[in-house]
Amino acid sequence: MPLRILLADDHLIVRQGLKSFLEQEQCTIVAEAADGRDAVQLAQKHHPDIAVLDLAMPQLNGLDAAREIGKVSPETRTILLTMHTEDPYVVDALRAGVKGYLFKTQAATDLMQAVREVSRGAIYLSPGISRGIVEAYLAKTDFPPDPLTPREREVLQLVAEGKTTKEAAAILGVSVKTAESHRTRIMEKLNIHETAGLVRYAIRRGLIQP
Repeated sequence: MPLRILLADDHLIVRQGLKSFLEQEQCTIVAEAADGRDAVQLAQKHHPDIAVLDLAMPQLNGLDAAREIGKVSPETRTILLTMHTEDPYVVDALRAGVKGYLFKTQAATDLMQAVREVSRGAIYLSPGISRGIVEAYLAKTDFPPDPLTPREREVLQLVAEGKTTKEAAAILGVSVKTAESHRTRIMEKLNIHETAGLVRYAIRRGLIQP
């Protein structure tokens, strides 16, 4: 049986390239998404074998989308495509349940290998990622956890994308008061008290692109 794959990237040309490549390798693309929130909904609908997610996507980044997909479609294994090579990003991905972490610069040559290994239940990390990162993750040491909850990260991303509190509340399906409470807690936890600072933090964490 061919592997059933969900593709999520906000750039159409990237999705088309990935789709063409994977179909040549006898994979079946069951759905495509342009943002992380759609990716979660499509995963819940189609239950693909593998979800290939871009890290930087609108409304919900690939990391948090991977967490949500793990809840709505536990059998789906996720591969994250990213430009970020820094250690904390890799550890955050592993903590989120991501099974493949692939640098975009190596996607053309390594994507199919990542798909095969992840489909067998293995973890695939792009060549060049230190095995010490994995060991540190497994030992639960060296890398402090993200201070924000998944919901707070969602609110942070929407705020950093320029959404008002009312707009963020509508997207998340919560009250304006709840969204405002999340925003207040985010600022308190991060000790950041202006929107520009939240935007800079979101960029550093890879939630949005500069």
